[in-house]
Amino acid sequence: MTQLLKISLPDGSVREVEPGATPADIAAAIGPGLAKAALAARIDGELRDLNRPLEGDARLELVTSRDEADALELARHDYAHVLAEAVQALWPDTQITFGPATEDGFYYDFAPSAERGPFTEEDLPVIEDKMREIIRADKPLTREEWSRDRLIAWFRDKGETFKAEWAAELPQGEPLTVYHCGPVGAQDTWLDLCRGPHLASTGKLDPHAFKLTRVSGAYWRGDQKNAMLSRIYGTGWLNRKQLDAHLLRLEEAAKRDHRKLGREMDLFHLQEEAHGSVFWHPKGYRIWRELEAYMRRRMDAGGYREIKTPQLMDVRQWEASGHWGKYAQNMFAVPDIVPDVDAEAGVASPKVAPDADWMAIKPMNCPAHVLVFKQGITSYRDLPIRLGEMGCCHRNEPHGALHGLMRVRQFTQDDAHIFCTEAQVVDEVRRFIELADAVYRDFGFTYAIKLALRPDQRFGSDADWDKAEGELRDALRALGVEWEELPGEGAFYAPKLEWHLTDAIGRTWQVGTIQSDRVLPERLDATYVGEDGGKHRPVMLHRAIFGSYERFIGILIEHYAGKLPLWLAPVQAVVATIVSDADDYAMQAEAQLRAAGLRVTRDLRNEKINYKVREHSLAKVPHLLVVGKREAEEGTVAIRTLGEERQRIMKLEEACEILKTGALPPDLR
Repeated sequence: MTQLLKISLPDGSVREVEPGATPADIAAAIGPGLAKAALAARIDGELRDLNRPLEGDARLELVTSRDEADALELARHDYAHVLAEAVQALWPDTQITFGPATEDGFYYDFAPSAERGPFTEEDLPVIEDKMREIIRADKPLTREEWSRDRLIAWFRDKGETFKAEWAAELPQGEPLTVYHCGPVGAQDTWLDLCRGPHLASTGKLDPHAFKLTRVSGAYWRGDQKNAMLSRIYGTGWLNRKQLDAHLLRLEEAAKRDHRKLGREMDLFHLQEEAHGSVFWHPKGYRIWRELEAYMRRRMDAGGYREIKTPQLMDVRQWEASGHWGKYAQNMFAVPDIVPDVDAEAGVASPKVAPDADWMAIKPMNCPAHVLVFKQGITSYRDLPIRLGEMGCCHRNEPHGALHGLMRVRQFTQDDAHIFCTEAQVVDEVRRFIELADAVYRDFGFTYAIKLALRPDQRFGSDADWDKAEGELRDALRALGVEWEELPGEGAFYAPKLEWHLTDAIGRTWQVGTIQSDRVLPERLDATYVGEDGGKHRPVMLHRAIFGSYERFIGILIEHYAGKLPLWLAPVQAVVATIVSDADDYAMQAEAQLRAAGLRVTRDLRNEKINYKVREHSLAKVPHLLVVGKREAEEGTVAIRTLGEERQRIMKLEEACEILKTGALPPDLR
């Protein structure tokens, strides 16, 4: 007699089924509505195909569109496969490679034939039509296990050299899976090497819930020594409503793009001569200076002492800290150069001595702050010590990863490190959480806090990690703050709290962090003298709020669509004349506003006032003070505030007082 499998459901019930039954069978047994809604299943927590046979007793959770994260991941994975099938149906000589789901869609990399040439955006509508045809055909997606040798032979026979190369590197003897799109064994079925899982059929996708967005080049396996491929990107969703909302967000994001607004507002520029480094213009650097002054006030009030540490340090210091082993490929390092003097020519040229020391430009400030802490003898009575630095760092980011202010090679952090006893950790983390909250609220952000836990590859003992993770949780609990946990996403030396800000159009940005580190003090031999007279290791808390000034300014520009709060605006007001008879009064008004502490300029050009209004609106000037002959006679101004239709007439003195209040940073009001 066949032994039945016991399948536990989320409601606590247990169903007994024949071996070989599938989650789809159980969904059908529960009811036709669930059978139609089910997309996949979690078997003992693992996401699997709905039609994959059950292998033993298990816990079963059926996945529907209400489980949005899982459902989107499945749909986007399937859209990528449908994209690949569509391309090969249209251009059979095209080779396929790989195509994953992404945060908001999917992509697939192709090797088009030499005759066909690289794909272009003009090809996308044709490919979309073919994809919809495949989706409407409701073709079954079926998993099948193949041997490695069978897989290699099949791809080689089809002329799929890229897939065959990849398959040849997979472990010998390990069963591999392919997915058929169409009946297994049918002449017109299409298949791809894939781990899965997938939806039950292409018909589970909405043919109106995806859009192909762009084409780019990509190297095979990400190596520029390899062949150049064509990468086709798309965005995919569960229904048309979600797609339309996403496209609207993209449209809004394009309007807010900090690179576009940076040009229009004359804030900064980037150019090839300094890849990944920013040229700040006077207006952009004024924003920087206001942020820096604000953060200094916050840090001074929080008991931090500001320091400045070297850009270059001996590589041996980075080896001792452990960073060289982890970050060497992203660090700029140079040998210690000595001059080689040609006595006859009297010319000195650089020369690398055989035993030259190597120097590295700092990618972070932490080791240097430990060296400052180690100067002199520190007593437990001195702790906590909070050392802050507006520290300029350099990281050799890949050229293709650079993105405006958001991803750069040279950046400045609002960095600080707190050295404290173990008994002080929870209170210091709590203080920082309160400080970060005050700062983000001043800028109008809401946020979520996430706790990134130990990665597989890490320094330090499990006991230390247990303690550090527990301390961060205790600080959050002490403030009644909710958080999400991210297993495996901590730094190699410490768990960390992350602040994920939500901007005006719903995007999230990971910005601030605090990390509880026992590894670096040990590696760099940092100690303090305890109450017992013995040496003890401090705990080192790494923390930042802006993260980097460059990226935070980019986020602010996009969050506010360039319409920065008055206190941050590089030009807070412009006095513009209607007629030349008001020039003297305009200069008087400018002087009075400037004396009130406002950043103000005047516009006396012989242009129509509507032209001036449009130009200063494009530059996102918060207030335009319009003056003509009447205003000059009455001592008034007509204030036009950015984003408002009507103007207000008021006395110049009143305008100065109102604008002066708004021009103060929130922490000084």
